[in-house]
Amino acid sequence: MVMEEMLGKFQPGVLPHCFVVQTLANLSVFNVFGMVPFLTSVLSTMLPMLGMAKHDSMRVVFCCALQRFSESTLEYLANLDQAPDPTVRKDTFASDISSAYDTLFHHWLQSREAKLRLAVVEALGPMSHLLPSEKLEEQLPKLLPGVLALYKKHAETSHVSKSLGQILEAAVSVGSRTLEVQLDSLLAALHAQICVPVETSSPLVTSNQKEVLRCFTVLACCSPERLLAFLLPKLDTSNERTRVGTLQVLRHIINSAAAQMEVKKPFILSSMRLPLLDPNSKVKRAVVQVISAMAHHGYLEQPGGEAMLEYIVQQCALPPEAQHQKPSGEVEPPADSVRDISVSTLYLVSTTVDRMSDVLWPHLLQFLTPVRFTGALTPLCRSLVHLAQKRQEAAAEAPLIQYDGNVTLPSPYAIATRLLTVSSSPYLGGGRGAASLCLLNVLHRDIHPSLGQRWATTIALLLEYLEEHTEKTLSQKEWEEKLLVFLRDSLAVVSDNTWICQLSLEMCKQLPCYNGTPQEKNFLYKCVGTTLGAASSKDVVRKLLQELLETARYQEEAEREGLACCFGICAISHLDDTLAQLEDFVRSDVFRKSIGIFNIFKDRSDNDVDKVKGTLILCYGHVAAQAPRELVLARAESDILRNMFQCFSTKVLGIKVETKDPGLQLCLVQSVCMVCQAICSSAQAGSFHFTRKAELVAQMMDFIKAEPPDSLRTPIRKKAMLACTHLVSLEPELEEQVQSDIIHSCLHSVMAVPPEPEGEGGPQEFLYLDTMHALEDLLRSILRRNMTPQGLQLMVEHLSPWIKSPRGYERVRALGLSACLLQFFLEHLHVSALVPFHNLGLLVGLFSPRCADLWPATRQEAVSCVYSLLYLQLGYEGFSRDYRDDVAERLLTLRDGLVHPDPAILFHACHSIAQIIAKRLPPDQLINLLLTLFESLGDPDKNCSRAATVMINCLLKERGSMLLEKVPEIMSVLRSRLQETREEHVLQSAQHSVYVLASQHCVAVVTSLLGSPLPFDSHTCSLWRALAVEPGLSAQVLGLLLERMSRDVPFKESRAFLLSSTPDRVATLLPLAATCALHEVMSAPASGPAVTELYPQLFAGLLLRVSCTVGVQLPRNLQAKERRASSSALASRTLDPCSTAVDALRAVLLRGGSEDVVQRVELEGGWELLSTSAGHEDGVARLASAMAKCAGPRLPLVMKALLGAHSSVYEAQRVTSTAFLAELLTSNVVNDLMLLESLLDNLAARQKDPCASVRRLVLRGLANLASGSPDKVRAHGPQLLTAMISGLDDGDGPHSLVALEAMAGLAKLLGLVEPEDLRAVLLHTAFRIRPFFDSEKVEFRSVSIRLFGHLNKACHGGCEDVFLEQVVGGLVPLLLHLRDPQASVAAACRFALRMCGPNLECEELADVFQKHLQDGRGLHFGEFLNAACKHLMCYFPDLLGRLVSTSLFYFKSSWEDVRAAAPMLTGFLVLHVEPQQQSQVDLEQLTAALQLLLKDPAPKVRVKAAETLGRLVKFA
Repeated sequence: MVMEEMLGKFQPGVLPHCFVVQTLANLSVFNVFGMVPFLTSVLSTMLPMLGMAKHDSMRVVFCCALQRFSESTLEYLANLDQAPDPTVRKDTFASDISSAYDTLFHHWLQSREAKLRLAVVEALGPMSHLLPSEKLEEQLPKLLPGVLALYKKHAETSHVSKSLGQILEAAVSVGSRTLEVQLDSLLAALHAQICVPVETSSPLVTSNQKEVLRCFTVLACCSPERLLAFLLPKLDTSNERTRVGTLQVLRHIINSAAAQMEVKKPFILSSMRLPLLDPNSKVKRAVVQVISAMAHHGYLEQPGGEAMLEYIVQQCALPPEAQHQKPSGEVEPPADSVRDISVSTLYLVSTTVDRMSDVLWPHLLQFLTPVRFTGALTPLCRSLVHLAQKRQEAAAEAPLIQYDGNVTLPSPYAIATRLLTVSSSPYLGGGRGAASLCLLNVLHRDIHPSLGQRWATTIALLLEYLEEHTEKTLSQKEWEEKLLVFLRDSLAVVSDNTWICQLSLEMCKQLPCYNGTPQEKNFLYKCVGTTLGAASSKDVVRKLLQELLETARYQEEAEREGLACCFGICAISHLDDTLAQLEDFVRSDVFRKSIGIFNIFKDRSDNDVDKVKGTLILCYGHVAAQAPRELVLARAESDILRNMFQCFSTKVLGIKVETKDPGLQLCLVQSVCMVCQAICSSAQAGSFHFTRKAELVAQMMDFIKAEPPDSLRTPIRKKAMLACTHLVSLEPELEEQVQSDIIHSCLHSVMAVPPEPEGEGGPQEFLYLDTMHALEDLLRSILRRNMTPQGLQLMVEHLSPWIKSPRGYERVRALGLSACLLQFFLEHLHVSALVPFHNLGLLVGLFSPRCADLWPATRQEAVSCVYSLLYLQLGYEGFSRDYRDDVAERLLTLRDGLVHPDPAILFHACHSIAQIIAKRLPPDQLINLLLTLFESLGDPDKNCSRAATVMINCLLKERGSMLLEKVPEIMSVLRSRLQETREEHVLQSAQHSVYVLASQHCVAVVTSLLGSPLPFDSHTCSLWRALAVEPGLSAQVLGLLLERMSRDVPFKESRAFLLSSTPDRVATLLPLAATCALHEVMSAPASGPAVTELYPQLFAGLLLRVSCTVGVQLPRNLQAKERRASSSALASRTLDPCSTAVDALRAVLLRGGSEDVVQRVELEGGWELLSTSAGHEDGVARLASAMAKCAGPRLPLVMKALLGAHSSVYEAQRVTSTAFLAELLTSNVVNDLMLLESLLDNLAARQKDPCASVRRLVLRGLANLASGSPDKVRAHGPQLLTAMISGLDDGDGPHSLVALEAMAGLAKLLGLVEPEDLRAVLLHTAFRIRPFFDSEKVEFRSVSIRLFGHLNKACHGGCEDVFLEQVVGGLVPLLLHLRDPQASVAAACRFALRMCGPNLECEELADVFQKHLQDGRGLHFGEFLNAACKHLMCYFPDLLGRLVSTSLFYFKSSWEDVRAAAPMLTGFLVLHVEPQQQSQVDLEQLTAALQLLLKDPAPKVRVKAAETLGRLVKFA
């Protein structure tokens, strides 16, 4: 029904839809038997349509349909026995296919459309089988070239090649003769296609290759001679593609046309000569594939087959190809490498091709021993094992190897030696160790008949050991030792001296074969030594040893080591013969030539000489290490060491010369180490007296010191230290200095070596670790000799610089060593009696700060050290070794948390560690621990420095109460530490430490700090400020300092020069230091509460301290310091005693809340005045005034504190306190505070003070009542006036300052006292002040005259008659002093005359005084004097004589203006007096006096005298 439906749509004459044609084509493929019977009708309908198809797409569909129809027809014909219609024949379709062929080939194949051409050629292939044979024969000359031409037109040619193969098969099937003509062009075209490089990722190219090879198969079957004649010459070309393609075709036809190639085998084998020599890997791969094909078809049995086998083995020996990196980062193994293909081929041929067994065995055996086939050993051994096992199955008892004169086969000794040697590197070459051992086991009967049973067991164990390990986990040393044990056991089983000697000879013979593999040669040397050790023939042993010495390659390090191992192993059984042979060689001519002044032999340099010597030295070392211990002791010094040093040093012209070659030095060190180790491990080592011990130690130290300290390239250090480790334990014991030198030199040589860069460790890192282990062993060995605290201390002293190193890696190493030594000491601690661990504090102090090191490893090691030290202390206290202390065990928990902590956790852990230490540290060790921790404050690692501060403060807090006697020492160390560092955290910690210590021992701390050098440096100042942190403590400190400042004398008097009139006052140190300390403590803001509490005492004490230091000098030594500090600009503040006290006083005010007082005094310049002798009282007054105004509430207690100073022995203190109290009376605040009465009483009590200044200040204070509390003056008037009058009478001097103060005070008080009280003292006062009118001192004149004016003012309206006489007596001085050179005096005169006017009871005169003498108004003295004299003479003419006589006194005045005014006054008096009053004047005396004035040097005086003389004419 399907066909009917399809045929309904496939009508003649109508071009069908393309899918209809496609469906028919697909049906023909999927249903061959159902479709082929209909094809004749389909083809008859379709053929006319071919001409109708004009579009290429439709033509392509028709071509595909024809291809499918042809393929299904061929399949139908090939399976006629199954077909429903067996009558169908090929010629049934011949005419239709022939017609279609003409259209496709002659018309459509010429199309320009590539897709159509490919469709056509794909159809022509199967169609060619259906063409009539005649037509095919006719068309072949055109068809074949037409198809071959498409190779050039299309890149993808697989369809072309497939079609070509079908056409060739069709041509061959009909026996075409035309094919022979076309053969050359066909071969050329096909060969070109096979030589196209195959891209594995392109399936089309691979498919094309397969189709082309199919074509070659067709041609090989029909024309083998022509094909080989074409192919084989192509093998001789050097072109890679040509050779590889040809080899591919050759392999293919060997497999696919075996019958045709059978007679061509020799010819083909001979043609492989050049390809076998080609180094190209692709060619090699192709050759191996050809050889594999040959093996399967019997080619290798032919002459020349051996070369093919050798080629395969050679390729198996190639080194493995490197793995390639994929873009994704994954490792990709090399695909189909030559070696892998060859290995696979060899194994497959050996195991799967039965005919090859006789070819391969025993031929493959001859490839075992040649060195060039070493890389192929693994596949060789596996193949040989398989072949041998097959032979054993066939003939169990027969020998596997039949030599039969076959000299190319290796001997059993050669096979055994080879396989044993290569087994020493078991994982090389893909696991050749196991393969070799397996082969060795299979060949046991051929090696020696006695070995079978033993090897079956031992080799199985060896193979099992290899399976348990990998290349990374296998210990080479252990594996080699197992192999040597295997060899030694095998030799014991054989027990045949002849066989053993023969094996030894073979081993020696094979030694040169391993020159390129040092490790295997080294092992072979060991095998030689083992075999010689088993030999009983001494002659053979010595002969072979001599041969080894003469033929060794001394330039190779591995060989030198191997030779030495050989001698050492041999010495186990033949010690005497080995030593004798070494000595014989040293004495031989060969060796003597080598160690002469000239070169070794004729072609070796001095360096080679050293290598020979080094090898001999190594031989002696290995002999000592391997030989029986009981025999070594007797030969160690006499033979072994003597000969070693003889080889090491050479005598040139009688002088001993030691080589500088590092290789020879290393050999000597290594050998000495082995000798010492051998001696120490002997049972008689304890009684052995090593006479050369000191010499060897010195030699080892020289080697160590000669090594560069900044690099580690050779194991000389390690070996030398190991040697010293063994030497130290031998007798006699080394001197202490020698031991110290050893420790110092070894530490310096190892610790300073910089680590390798990150990621570049490798062998150098392992060498350093080994060297460190050697150093640990050496230090332990030395410590074992002195297991006491002193011995431990010696070790730590040497390690201490490295523990504190600024380089982290050095600290890590030093702490690791320390932890190791402490653990060792703890494990071996034996305490027979309770003894003190006297240096525990020092050690704990050294290690504990490192618990905060920047390097985590250092932190953990430091905790381990502290842990061990605490248990050591417990051990010394009598606790058993297995005792576990809960407190100490907490350190382990803390240690685990120190790997990567943040700083907060880190320092908290340090605090916890310090608490643990504080609980377990004996009291006598506390100070040592603290002092050591103080040293750590300057640690370059800031973390450790901070940790030290944390621990110090914790220890002081926990255990500081027992440190009273140690406070001075602690404070001294703390100050010195601070001077060495500028780190802020250290300063802060030190401050806290001082605070904690002071809270427990305040007096001791203060006393210690006061002993600090003056001036205090910044660090000491900071420590003082630290005492202000807590109010209670700071109050206690301030009280102590105040007491120290006040208790001692403030100064001492001394004369700087013998003739000096006044002694110098020099400050004493303790009060000065206490003053500075007070200032520092109070400069801290935290001291505020304490200062407030002690405000009165501090204020009074420091004010009195200021008074005692005014004008006081520093001691000479401090003066020099002060000058140096000021010149270098380092002084933070002056050390001047007075300035220091003033600063401290200001600090009291500031910190006590009296900032306003400070500012007010500052504005008034009071602070500067306080510090000077001249202004001190004024400064005190300004301070008192400021206190009264700004700090009144504090005055009661301050005054109370100052009142006690009235009994002070120091005049300055009495003066200052009086000045302060006196100034307080200027303010009403004392009245408000009800302090007035007590204050007046106190001042009154001081009136009898021996110091005039005190008395003066008392008067000033009493007078200040007038301004401070004027309303209280009347109540105390008599008392005040009495005090003032007493002041006027104070002293006998004309210039008494007390009197001056009294006059000033009276001037203030006169207007406020009761008149009755004043009247009682009025005349006395006037009388007492009169002499001061003409005083030389301005102050006295001014004050006395002004007081006189006040006295006059006080008399107005009540006592004029009583005071008139005093007014008249003072009139002339007042008038004349109007011309006083001092304005203040003249002003006072104006005031006094104005006040005197009313008391003269002359209104006109009083008016003149008021008119002319107003303040601020200019005075015409002549006019005024004329008017005044006129009224005087008018109303008081009887006073002429008294006035003139008084004026005569001033003719001799020292002031020029006054001298001029005196005659002027006299002249005006004479001018206005009546003549009848002449009798009152002594004219003679007056004239004489005037005449004297005419001679006065001042012109104005002379003028006035002349004028007055002229007026005297009136009396003539």
